[in-house]
Amino acid sequence: MPDSADHSDPSESLQWPLPQPLPAREAPLRLAVMASGEGSNFEALVEACSEGRLQGDVVVLAVNREGCGAQRRAERLGIPCQVIDHRHQPSRQALDQALIALFRAHRVDLVVMAGWMRIVTPVLIDAFPGRLVNIHPSLLPSFRGADGVGDALAAGVTLAGCTAHLVSAEVDAGTILVQAAVPVLAGDDRQRLHARIQTQEHRILPLAVSLAAQRLAQG
Repeated sequence: MPDSADHSDPSESLQWPLPQPLPAREAPLRLAVMASGEGSNFEALVEACSEGRLQGDVVVLAVNREGCGAQRRAERLGIPCQVIDHRHQPSRQALDQALIALFRAHRVDLVVMAGWMRIVTPVLIDAFPGRLVNIHPSLLPSFRGADGVGDALAAGVTLAGCTAHLVSAEVDAGTILVQAAVPVLAGDDRQRLHARIQTQEHRILPLAVSLAAQRLAQG
């Protein structure tokens, strides 16, 4: 189980599209995940696959930080993990080329950016058109960028949340697949609000992956 505590009550959150049976597939999706941090969304995807809530398998994890939490989770879960350190690459494009080579070697259907703290380039986007899904801790198009939670608190909004979307060349601007909203409560700081948002990320990401696959199947 992801190690972040569930600080949210489902009755106090709102998801769109509403929870629904995931479309059946002839063969399980082969998924790759990209992560830079603790990897709770990565583990949530692995768990959704193992429980049959998502018809797929996470076949490889790519991380850009040696020893990060996501890498440790992969070791515990028995998922192949490759470290591709951005500091050892001459450019963002070179980093993306290394990712492409890894994903093609694993015959990946879809790639999920689950806390990948690097801006990807058209090199990667064009290699997997419509096949890159990102999870972002805000109700896009509001509060794009690296600190969606902090920006929401600074703006004084009463609703925050998360968005799973397709990746485009413009940061955090691709087609929205699923969103979930949570109230901003009195006394919330970044840590408390982010914990509630992250619980919703774990819930919506499997559905978003399935919807992305469905869009591909429908052309």
